[in-house]
Amino acid sequence: MANPRRPSYAAAGGPAAISLESAQASPAAAVLAQRSAFSYSSFVNFLKKPHAIPILLSAFLLLTWISLRLQASSSAASRFASSRDGERRREEDDRKANLVRFPLGSFSDKRGWLVDPASVALDNGIRGGAVTCASFHVGEIRPRGVRANHRHHTCNETFVIWGAKTKFRLESSEMGDKTYAEVVVAADEVAVAASPSGTAHALINVDPVHTTFFIGCQDSVINYNSSSTDYRVWKDL
Repeated sequence: MANPRRPSYAAAGGPAAISLESAQASPAAAVLAQRSAFSYSSFVNFLKKPHAIPILLSAFLLLTWISLRLQASSSAASRFASSRDGERRREEDDRKANLVRFPLGSFSDKRGWLVDPASVALDNGIRGGAVTCASFHVGEIRPRGVRANHRHHTCNETFVIWGAKTKFRLESSEMGDKTYAEVVVAADEVAVAASPSGTAHALINVDPVHTTFFIGCQDSVINYNSSSTDYRVWKDL
């Protein structure tokens, strides 16, 4: 007996299925394209209307404000990083010059400012200064004037410097061929510096107007007529 013919079906995913899916997808794609075209056309028509101008200006201003805020934040971060780098470099220069500085108001009350140089030096790691004062001197340096520029072999010395823009130079083996460290103390700062025995030092007023004031404390009495002090150490001063 002959077998009856069975209807054949395309396998899932075969050509018949793909044709059916394409037929179903084509209307959806057409609808999507029509909607896109309609949206674009509506947007273009909206732009042609007068009331679109304030909205566009508002959007432009908002984007501009956001851009400026981002730029300001980036610039502020850059300035902060640069400031921190500058502060670290200055601290390192001060360390090499064996000096510490403070704003004038750091040691003041309603009567004015007062500082104990020996304590400040010890508290801030200033090395080789005079802890006690066997002798001391108080003086001024007028604009473009120079004090010291000598090397004591028999005493340590601690300085307090204030009043004007002042350069402090200290002989230093850390500086290689340059042989000295050098920093500038601002007119609104007070500095405490130390020069260990056998180390040359100099104070130079580089302020065009103001006078430098300083105190020098030595832990032994110096005979300036003896050979224990070398004079005119730096010929450029």
